[in-house]
Amino acid sequence: MTASITVDLTKYIELRDGRPHIRGRRLPVMFVAAAEQANHLSVAELAYQYTLTEEQVLAALLYYREHKAELEAQDAVDTQESAELHHRYAKKPGQS
Repeated sequence: MTASITVDLTKYIELRDGRPHIRGRRLPVMFVAAAEQANHLSVAELAYQYTLTEEQVLAALLYYREHKAELEAQDAVDTQESAELHHRYAKKPGQS
């Protein structure tokens, strides 16, 4: 029989504007998760890169894994909105 362990991440994670961030920082959980995936960084390397404790990094990565579908869906929406804004307001050739 496998025991289920529940971890209270509210000590490390807070919601800001509906998105999870490292508590007390303006660093989104998605930034930490994306850096881990893109650069294959260890917990210690992520902690150093973002000046976090290893506990904060582990909490962010656990939160990401527990809410992966929701966070990736929101990230896709944000990316699409950013691309649309860039396209709408990008200077056309010959504009000053």
